[in-house]
Amino acid sequence: MTDTLSAPQALAPSTGPTPRKLKRSIGVVGGTLLTLSCVTPASTLFVVVPDLFSTLGTFTALTIAIGSLLCIGVAFCYSELGTLIPSAGGEYAMVSTMAGRLAGWLVFVLSLLVVMIVPPVIAMGTADYLAPLVEVPAPLAGAGVMLLATLAGLLDLRANAWITGVFLVLEVIAAGVVAVLGFAHSERGPSSLVQGSVVAEGGTASTVTAMMVVSGLAIALFITQGFSTAVYLSEELENPRRNVARTVLATLAISTAVILVPVVAITMGAPDLATLASGDLNGMVAAWSNSAVGTFVSLCVALAIVNAGIVMVIQNSRVLFASARDKAWPEPVNRALSRLGGFGSPWVATLVVGVPGGALCFVNLDTLYGVTGVSVTAMYLLVAVAALLCRRGPHRETPAWRMPLWPAIPVLLTAVLAYILVQQETEYLLWTGGITAVATLYWALYLRPRRDTRWLVSIPEDAQA
Repeated sequence: MTDTLSAPQALAPSTGPTPRKLKRSIGVVGGTLLTLSCVTPASTLFVVVPDLFSTLGTFTALTIAIGSLLCIGVAFCYSELGTLIPSAGGEYAMVSTMAGRLAGWLVFVLSLLVVMIVPPVIAMGTADYLAPLVEVPAPLAGAGVMLLATLAGLLDLRANAWITGVFLVLEVIAAGVVAVLGFAHSERGPSSLVQGSVVAEGGTASTVTAMMVVSGLAIALFITQGFSTAVYLSEELENPRRNVARTVLATLAISTAVILVPVVAITMGAPDLATLASGDLNGMVAAWSNSAVGTFVSLCVALAIVNAGIVMVIQNSRVLFASARDKAWPEPVNRALSRLGGFGSPWVATLVVGVPGGALCFVNLDTLYGVTGVSVTAMYLLVAVAALLCRRGPHRETPAWRMPLWPAIPVLLTAVLAYILVQQETEYLLWTGGITAVATLYWALYLRPRRDTRWLVSIPEDAQA
């Protein structure tokens, strides 16, 4: 039982070599740019949201709004835990410290599942938005984006903050153009947003039920999920006790507005329910304006996807770097993944993330949005549980950002997220459960018997002061 509940066992011993730590080089602005780029509002709007339109119709905006409200509570949990445990390990470092090694290991596996699969899935969407200029097969376009993102991930983090910042401006402009055009060509009033209708088989309209909205909340949570990147970057943020919370909350507010406003405009501006359900945003933009504007928006979205790839590779490499530093793997693997390059980035971990990501672009990933939604919901659930435990023992007096309405917020989140989780499709639950079962076996057969030398979650020395 102590493996799952005893917080002190989650920490690395004070003796032995000092854990290697990343260089603090970015402030709130740089961290917000990088984190917003991971949320990648435009690529989320153009790649993920169309799937919701096909199942939720005019209730898509409402579902995303409900998901965003839930994410405020999640962001509070991340902000408090992230300032208590500012580590590149992100969720797993926080949960391991508060809820024990096994819980932290399972969160690590869930987060790794999300961050390894999502970049190639989104990267393959580049092909659709390069189509006005050049026809490229989706797997080749995705692999190219992953290669470019991997090369950029090897650079200094400060340089990447400015690169992604420029791309972010372009994608926000694209989202703004879509919003203006949608509102200017409104076919239905605001009341349609709370009258759920979607096209069923045969082209007839049908009502969107409450259970359909609940099922869609897993994807809605995924849509704004990138705000957690601020926690992964907390080891490289200057003054993390203050800046982690500011970056998390600012990113959630901005990304929600950038995504939700165009979704409302598209819902109101789509000429009919069939067009809305098709999710052909390129076609709608061209119909509302002309081909030149459609091409501009498409190219901005393509850049947004490249932008997302860069930041996701950066984030994912930090997770692998931290897991190696915390002795999650056999020693040769730990040594390789914890190596830092000349720019201060974990170059081996970056390659391990980027190269397989390019290969995954040639695999059929149709079910992985559902698996990702389940994984994100389960991960948030464990983070909420950790937030319930974050004010016990020595953490009670540790200087940190403190969420309002504790413990009511994490209690409510735990109940709501558990309900959303059990309402997901059985196929996705089985896939995620199977992966979690394999991870638990690895824990039981390799990590737990070596508890004195493996999975020793560390907090960087300057973060403990």
